[in-house]
Amino acid sequence: MASERAIDREERQGLRAIRDFLKARNSYDVLPLSFRLIIFDTSLSVKESLNILIQNGLLTTSDYINVIQYYFQNPAALDQIDQFRLDSLREVEKALGVAPPETVSIDPERPLYDACRRMLESRARRIPLVTSDSQIERPHVLSVITQYRILKFVAVNVPDTQQLRRPLGELLLGSYDNVATASMDTPVIDVIHILVERSISSVPIVNSEGVVYNVFESVDVITLIKGGFYDDLSLTVGEALKKRSPGFPGIYTCSLNDGLDTIFDTIRKSRVHRLVVVDEHFKLKGVLTLSDILHYILLEGENEEALSASS
Repeated sequence: MASERAIDREERQGLRAIRDFLKARNSYDVLPLSFRLIIFDTSLSVKESLNILIQNGLLTTSDYINVIQYYFQNPAALDQIDQFRLDSLREVEKALGVAPPETVSIDPERPLYDACRRMLESRARRIPLVTSDSQIERPHVLSVITQYRILKFVAVNVPDTQQLRRPLGELLLGSYDNVATASMDTPVIDVIHILVERSISSVPIVNSEGVVYNVFESVDVITLIKGGFYDDLSLTVGEALKKRSPGFPGIYTCSLNDGLDTIFDTIRKSRVHRLVVVDEHFKLKGVLTLSDILHYILLEGENEEALSASS
């Protein structure tokens, strides 16, 4: 039997340290000292809720993209879009054949590890922290934590992330086959269809040679409908990207030679939601999402670890 490589041993030790950390901390610990929680009444109109989200820097896009798809398929109803209410979102999902989001939450005093597992099981990118209020005798939503906030918490507090040096190309971490792409000339509505059909939140924008120019994100759709472009989504991706805020941070990339140590460095320093994997010529190789990273740090080698602990 071949002896274990030092890089494999360090990777395993780093993963164990992260899991031990997640099991020792609860979901309260992830919350900042000061935060806001915004809860919508279902009688609120989609337009009103969108304005509130934008004003507070909070963008949850999948429901709005579903609404856009619905009205694109039903143009006769477009005049009433500003009166559309949040309690009608389930009807839109049924009309589009889209599965409704799974209702998932966790008590904030449960270990953070449990919150991560629940997010993976439900494929949710965020999870509400719900506690029981003894005074009103009903559940109370305390806050919401996201994959990004959890991974940033790990990156800041677990120095053992620097042991995760095995390259992505060896781990095969991320998506590399049949990656959805678009060009600068692709109509925005076509990209919206891809986002919905693939249940993804971004599409790399490439040229004819596969060189990555940009990434079209679901939040870019919000920028358009905020500007009133409900009925003009045939404009191209290139035209849509010109409407981005000047403060847009740009795209984050990595290579197949990078390990999670450098990626956690990026997460610690910047607000990252995905990384585009490119080669030395900036040609697209794949996409690495926060879901991929969370899945890896929680589940990689878990069975072997459990067998080792029981023996």
